[in-house]
Amino acid sequence: MGWRGMLGFDYGIVQAPLGPDISGPELVAAVANAGALGLLRAPDWEAPDHVRELIMKTRSLTDKPFGIGVVLAFPHKENLRVILDEQVAVLQLYWGECTEEIVNEAHKAGVKVVPQVGSIEEVKKATDAGADAIILQGREAGGHVISQESMISLVPRAIDIVQGRNIPIIAAGGIVDERGYVSALALGAQGIALGTRFLATDESYAHPTYKRKLIEYSTTEYTDVFGRARWPGAPHRVLKTPFFMDWRNLPSDVNEAAQPIIGHATIHGVDKEIRRFAGTVPNATATGDLESMVMYAGEGVGLIKEILPADEVVRRLVEGARRMIHERLTDDSSV
Repeated sequence: MGWRGMLGFDYGIVQAPLGPDISGPELVAAVANAGALGLLRAPDWEAPDHVRELIMKTRSLTDKPFGIGVVLAFPHKENLRVILDEQVAVLQLYWGECTEEIVNEAHKAGVKVVPQVGSIEEVKKATDAGADAIILQGREAGGHVISQESMISLVPRAIDIVQGRNIPIIAAGGIVDERGYVSALALGAQGIALGTRFLATDESYAHPTYKRKLIEYSTTEYTDVFGRARWPGAPHRVLKTPFFMDWRNLPSDVNEAAQPIIGHATIHGVDKEIRRFAGTVPNATATGDLESMVMYAGEGVGLIKEILPADEVVRRLVEGARRMIHERLTDDSSV
């Protein structure tokens, strides 16, 4: 079923590192225990002690390997030091260059490096840097989107680049069910990464209102309305909530910096104000005007009909893909 056996994972399924703290220890452990790769999300600021706590709590909930995602656009050197010191199985990197230096340091610590990229040029750079696998994100993805092309056009070209290099390509962007899984495998990917589908699980740290909106709304839009001051030049895909639709044409010179405070949340143990147009999704602690907060989601959100336990998401993906391959794609004459 793709990526089978790498690092001991049973299935080629990766739970994306959902920010800012939506993929916490409970979700990551549940995914790991189900045989897939769960990824914590490191804070977007230096917090080495908290990173260590996240790792230790996750280890108290599972004896399986897991990983942690780091956004290179934010301060991260001290966080990275702890991750390597703790020898977490997988270091996932995003929104920044996966350098040979980072890869070599991680390999010395026994840590695999899996960058997430959004272009063929970035695939080439990650390959040359010695990445152990590459998550290739299409424009269909939710949250911050680094790609300008669709997954269906990117994956086959990436496969040609890494051919013979033993570097798995993991497809990401709009995948929520077994049909997306099989489609990615047909393109040549050896695994899939899912964000929105794992966001809509019992164990995710998203606010119940956010989870409910994932069921309620079925369409998304690629935009740059949210978080312009904090993370400039970082477009994203969001649910078409009434608030977003009212402000989708926000003038380009307006950002969240001078906007009113619409809520509060405790994020990675730190109390934070949430301003209008901030790029901060409502986690389980969020209070205030939740309806006006950003709600990231990928294009496949319309296929999500219920909130499920994370292990059930993995089970349905695996069993559904196996059934689909056997019933629809297997040549009966060769069975």
